[in-house]
Amino acid sequence: MSDTTKGRNLFHAKVKSVLSGDTLVLASLESGQERLFSLAFVSAPKLQREGEEPFAFHSRDFLRRATVGKVIQFVVHYTIPTGNKREYGTVTLQSGEELPRACIADGWVKLREDSRRKDLSESSESLLDELERLQAKAKADGKGVWATQGGIIENTYEISDPKGFVQKFNGKDLDAVVERVLTGDRMILRLLVSSSRHVQTIITVAGIRAPKRANTAEGREQPAEPLANESHQFVEARLLQRSVKVNVLGLTPQNQLICVVKHPNGSIADFLLKEGLAQCTDFHSTLLGTQMKVLRQAEKHAKDNQLGIFKGHVESKASSAGEVDVTISRIVRPDTISIRTKSGGEKTVQLSSIRGPKPKDEKQGPHEQDAKEFLRKKLIGKHVRLSTDGVKPPSEGYPEREVVTIVAGNKNVALMLVEAGYASVIRHRKDDTDRSPYYDELLAAEEVAQTEQKGIWSSKAPAAKAYQDYSESLQKAKIQSSVLQRQKKVPAVVDYVKSGSRFTVLIPRENAKLTFVLSCIRAPRSARNPNEKAEPFGQDAHDFANRRCLQRDVEIDVESTDKQGGFIGTLYINRENFAKLLLEEGYATVHAYSAEQSAHANELFDAERRAKDARKGVWQDYDPAAEEAEGEAMQDSVNTKTNETANGTSSNDGATAPVKPDYRDIVISHIDPATCALKFQHIAPTASHALSNLMSAFRTFHLSPSSSSSTAAPKTGEILAAKFSEDGEWYRARIRRNDRDAKTSEVLFIDYGNSESVPWKNIRPLGPAEKFGTAKLKPQAVDAQLSFCQFPTGNKEYMDDAVAFLRENVEGKQVVGSVDFVEKDGGLWLTVFDPNGRGKGEEVNVNEEVVSEGLAMVPRKLKGWETSRADVLKRFREREEEAKGSRRGMWEYGDLTED
Repeated sequence: MSDTTKGRNLFHAKVKSVLSGDTLVLASLESGQERLFSLAFVSAPKLQREGEEPFAFHSRDFLRRATVGKVIQFVVHYTIPTGNKREYGTVTLQSGEELPRACIADGWVKLREDSRRKDLSESSESLLDELERLQAKAKADGKGVWATQGGIIENTYEISDPKGFVQKFNGKDLDAVVERVLTGDRMILRLLVSSSRHVQTIITVAGIRAPKRANTAEGREQPAEPLANESHQFVEARLLQRSVKVNVLGLTPQNQLICVVKHPNGSIADFLLKEGLAQCTDFHSTLLGTQMKVLRQAEKHAKDNQLGIFKGHVESKASSAGEVDVTISRIVRPDTISIRTKSGGEKTVQLSSIRGPKPKDEKQGPHEQDAKEFLRKKLIGKHVRLSTDGVKPPSEGYPEREVVTIVAGNKNVALMLVEAGYASVIRHRKDDTDRSPYYDELLAAEEVAQTEQKGIWSSKAPAAKAYQDYSESLQKAKIQSSVLQRQKKVPAVVDYVKSGSRFTVLIPRENAKLTFVLSCIRAPRSARNPNEKAEPFGQDAHDFANRRCLQRDVEIDVESTDKQGGFIGTLYINRENFAKLLLEEGYATVHAYSAEQSAHANELFDAERRAKDARKGVWQDYDPAAEEAEGEAMQDSVNTKTNETANGTSSNDGATAPVKPDYRDIVISHIDPATCALKFQHIAPTASHALSNLMSAFRTFHLSPSSSSSTAAPKTGEILAAKFSEDGEWYRARIRRNDRDAKTSEVLFIDYGNSESVPWKNIRPLGPAEKFGTAKLKPQAVDAQLSFCQFPTGNKEYMDDAVAFLRENVEGKQVVGSVDFVEKDGGLWLTVFDPNGRGKGEEVNVNEEVVSEGLAMVPRKLKGWETSRADVLKRFREREEEAKGSRRGMWEYGDLTED
């Protein structure tokens, strides 16, 4: 015990703060009650807003560094009965050093002029004597306030140019003193910007939001939020009047500085979050960058342990789920993706915390297609890792949807989109936990994209890319087909799968959009709407095509077009013929007539055979014996007269037995110019009478004024009435496609088989369904092909000759059709006889005449029912040899098959 404390009461307290170089605020160790205590016999330079006295800051700083936050012993020497009853005395530090001895020895305080009092004790007199000696020495040495220069600091309370201040000090650590703690996340700092200039201002702690304390706003008292006082006390106990390092990051909307405040033990924000006395705020994420991740981890610690404001917090199940491996099956929108799980199930998910370009936004909308293509190239068909971050509730007609993070090749997909400027980051509510775990990186990437004016942040709109639909009309299709046929394996993208064998494809380099149909096969039809029934395995074929082709890069070879403007050809996916893949899975059958004329015939027939052997798909009930029996039964359906006429011999001298005749009186109503396929009508008494009666009533109905209303915009697939251009009459027709610009429709006249483009003004409702609908009388045009004839579809000149021959000799005429075979889809293979051929009353086998004229050849790959007709084949091959020898038609330059 020193002499100055003898006989006096000794107290203990903790120094909360220092007001000046001679005055402290003490807090009781037991109750925390505060008391003001000044050092006896001395005075320090004054800190005041109007202008600080020289060395005022230095004097206080000496005392602050020595005492703040420390437990001290103090003795009261005297009191002055002012309004607050100020106590004066001496302080002993834990190191044993005494105040004010140390203060006056270093020259930071001066003895008071009235320090000598008559009623001073002996010990006080002794202390004064010692202080006088110490002051004399400090003065002689020019210490502290006795220095002849310096000590003047310009301390400002306003920042005239906040933005300039941030730019100047951003990224630099500034020394500062915490003058006052307002709340857990706001405080007044004295920034020591230089040795002669300080700035005292309110700052906001970056990255956090602490509970608000009670306050009065607009005359109304606002209560404190839970744990607001605890948060305030936590910070005050650790930072008040402590030296800290400050990193200036930015400004609040009120132009207050946003700073990282670092205690020697670390960032105060981190400690607050770990105790659950604050929560992260997204508004500062871009300013903090990677530091935000540390804060989120600290917040997570409080949540996991249910500390502070997170008491009772329960982690959502979605956010705790692990990663799963999935396959990207479709890009729905830039922020919405369809995925396929390992079990084969599909679902649509949304990328967490981002939003793709808004379609209706003038600035963002034009970027949507580019954003989808950006994702398609990187993701479609790829295996990725997916983690679920939450569930988005149903809204605005959209179902409930998972929000997820997708990682492809160690790259966050959402982050790639934002970096490229193809998505913006959603600003979540503070209570919205269904967010991306990479949220801070997303915000930082968005800020960079905005600065670099990428994508939707660009001031220039992208060049619009409009695809020309060449399947709108047959005329457009034919023109583009001639261009594409000269190219091989044209790069394309499957934009939509209509069925197992029908697609919408885009050809970017041609800016072309077209309907593409796989050649040489037939896939079962899937249901086009909920009310329609799919053919067996039709939906399976459709799903298979979706999985393998949708939005994939493919290559196409165009061979021809169909009557609807579809492009027929081969589609390659990963260099494999997709028709072959369908056949191997049993999701399609070979169209023998087309396949035999194709370079892919062998691989297609082989693929179908493998599916049959494995009993896959449509072949699940396949029975080889039944197929053979079916061929024999069909042979029995051909009559003896047909054999005799076709072969020029009686039924007894051929390899086949006489068969039951199946003659049909028909009229050839249409000949396909691309394939020579036929459309015919039966002219049996019942059939022709029914059609005549219907057409008579149909024409009468459509001549009446009451039926003259036209259809504004026909729907594809509708059965309506259409006026045929050549005779001006009305016929039943099916709408194939619409050209909305030209206001015309491609129609198929279902009772005759021909088609044409008809203006909408010449299309009207069918009329009463009970009188004119297909339930009353089914379409009368029947599909057929000429037996034992393979036409040169690859050579337009020879095909034109064949079509011209058939049109001249059989189109529109009453002929006899002998049915040789019936396909599963109802299509017929016919031998056509003209009873009055050549105008001389001679019966002519038209099929043989076609081969004899060199307009067709005997098929090089025969079907089962054809091989069983050895006698007929012999006759046809003899006719073919005659044509070759005479250099007729396709044989004019020699034998085509020798190569």
